[in-house]
Amino acid sequence: MTSRPEHLPERLALISDVQAADYISTGLLEGREDVPSIALNKVAETLSGDDARLRLHRVRDLIDEALNRFRDERPTAADAWLAPRLHETMRLTRREAAEKGLWTYLALGVAPDYVVWRHLSEPKAGALHGSVARDKFVGPHYKQAFARLWWAAELFRDGSDYRPVVVACGNQDMLNSTLRLDIIDHRPTALALVRLMERGTVRTGREVNALTPAINAAAATLMYDVIAPDGERDGEPLRDWIADAESSLPSPRNNLPEGPEEERAPVGAVETLVGHFEELFADAQVRGRTSDQSE
Repeated sequence: MTSRPEHLPERLALISDVQAADYISTGLLEGREDVPSIALNKVAETLSGDDARLRLHRVRDLIDEALNRFRDERPTAADAWLAPRLHETMRLTRREAAEKGLWTYLALGVAPDYVVWRHLSEPKAGALHGSVARDKFVGPHYKQAFARLWWAAELFRDGSDYRPVVVACGNQDMLNSTLRLDIIDHRPTALALVRLMERGTVRTGREVNALTPAINAAAATLMYDVIAPDGERDGEPLRDWIADAESSLPSPRNNLPEGPEEERAPVGAVETLVGHFEELFADAQVRGRTSDQSE
């Protein structure tokens, strides 16, 4: 199985898709080879400065904990634990998080062993090895192994509260389908989806996969930010939270961390959308659901 990199520098870095291509071998994708970490770091662009947020070992220690904690469980169980803690540890702005090269470096230069452990498939019939999809190393934010977790935490958190993130990341279909949708950037929409899961209205992957397209399609004619407006977002709490990274302790392992002290989404707006989404779900075509179950 792919091992922890032998060479881990002090700072995180950036690596382009073109540079990364030289290190994503079939052997790596099948978990049979390691990334040549010294060679990789020679071409990577190390992030400058001494910002505590970008110290590599803070992130690597967190990933080591996830590997140890979930080693004997299904790898998917690690998502709900790691997502809020990765977000709190790195403390990025959205503009910084949009830098694709950072996530590529995290996957190849910091934790390729985690990517392989988390995303290695079972071998197909007649094959000797399973494989990791290439986009878990260099894919878009809704597929890449670490970007998807950070963005899930950013989009589903309610101010400083990461509990909705845990709920969302506990359902792989919710995590995989919603991050592709532009509407999830509207906080009341994201939190209304979580409320439906918490109440048991939506439980299975089939139900999630029926609901999310219905919600996305309805958004074309019904503007959710008009019927359920979010509150004004003040950037000061986020800036303070980022500045506090220098003196912050490692992200708690057993309790949820706290995000920036932003205002929560308006409860009334969330409840408005919960009611609307319940109606959409009642009419949605859920594979395997009988007509009696939908009434």
